Amino acid sequence: MTNPTVIEAANAPLRTRRSSYPDIFVPRLSGREKRPLGDLFALTNFGVNLVRLPAGAMSALRHAHSRQDEFIYVLEGAPILVTDRGETPLAPGLCAGFRAGTGNAHHIVNRGAEDAVYLEVGDRSKDDHVTYPDDDMQALIGGDGQWIFLHKDGRPY
Repeated sequence: MTNPTVIEAANAPLRTRRSSYPDIFVPRLSGREKRPLGDLFALTNFGVNLVRLPAGAMSALRHAHSRQDEFIYVLEGAPILVTDRGETPLAPGLCAGFRAGTGNAHHIVNRGAEDAVYLEVGDRSKDDHVTYPDDDMQALIGGDGQWIFLHKDGRPY
């Protein structure tokens, strides 16, 4: 499918790799499915993913971006938003935004019995730095636009 005008989001191809994280962290994202909708339309300024989290799955490691804003809109299920401020139950129709540079680390977990589905939107700002307060990891955008993952002390993975 090359640059369509309209698609049915639920039928978009799944992301082929589960995560760009170092291999040691990938099993923690078991079950998560992402359909990269923005890439299908060749969007360059922001990305859009349709994400499905089965029971017990998480969206990502808890993280905070220095330059990239993020936004989610819940379509199905009852996931939990986990931030530095605590836990917030979500439901269809609720949305949340994460302004870059606040340091408020976040992720979504599904502790319910049914799948959670949401839209995830993020900009593609250059020179982003991501912190992961619960894990020995940080990430930087490389000159080629790919993520570079490092230990907190700067050693590469």
